[in-house]
Amino acid sequence: MNGLMIVGTASDVGKTMICTALCRLFSNEGVQVAPFKSQNMSGFSETLADGREISRSQFQQAEAARTEPIVEMNPILMKPGEDMKANVLFMGVPLERVDGQYFRKEWFDKGLETIQQALDYLSDHYDMLIIEGAGSTAEVNLMDRELTNMRVAELADVPVLLVADISKGGAFASIIGTLQLLSEERRRRIKGIIINKFYGDASYFEDGVQFIEDYTGIPVVGVIPILENHGIPEEDMDQETLPAMEGIDVYEQWAIHVRKHINWPLIQTMLE
Repeated sequence: MNGLMIVGTASDVGKTMICTALCRLFSNEGVQVAPFKSQNMSGFSETLADGREISRSQFQQAEAARTEPIVEMNPILMKPGEDMKANVLFMGVPLERVDGQYFRKEWFDKGLETIQQALDYLSDHYDMLIIEGAGSTAEVNLMDRELTNMRVAELADVPVLLVADISKGGAFASIIGTLQLLSEERRRRIKGIIINKFYGDASYFEDGVQFIEDYTGIPVVGVIPILENHGIPEEDMDQETLPAMEGIDVYEQWAIHVRKHINWPLIQTMLE
């Protein structure tokens, strides 16, 4: 398949927003692009014209990509409920309410099949997929039956970018630790690293970029500063988002900001 996957060193590193920017950037290049997230745990969804539901994040990414949102973009949606259980939706249709262990045990094979079918459909109908992972890509206790990160990259056979959040500290350890916990085969699939949520002048981080590249052998393809007023509701909707200026295309504004701070030509060559 033709596509690119974005995974993270942890939750809330900015995977959703980076995928949103990439959807718009490739759309601006005339590419018919589709967002994809195999399994999303979110209490925020959008109802499509046919009555089925997908995560609000993939709905917004489809808007950024200038394409109609469809259930294949988010084949598994888990809506958190009470008692550590979630309402499971497959292809936008509610099935049952389960806890995490039951889902891992009883729904893994069906989930894998559904994800592959959705990937195949999107690959047949779009030029490119922008695939979003979930949480950390190196949760060793979940790797054997995960349906959200490197297994999906393998199903789609796409290159991967690893995102780390530098705003809270610990970005160096999280990047290097994540790579160390991946198998050699999966580590080879990671073609670039993005440092996200940088405060201040990114030029002051050049020594940090050099260290990461020297230590890992993987290029840093972007150091993206914080943009407070982007106006796009983020994955965790409890977080307050400052509104953009009136009349602004929020997706275009965000995509322009991201493009200024990434090596866009290098990312494009990863897809050749």
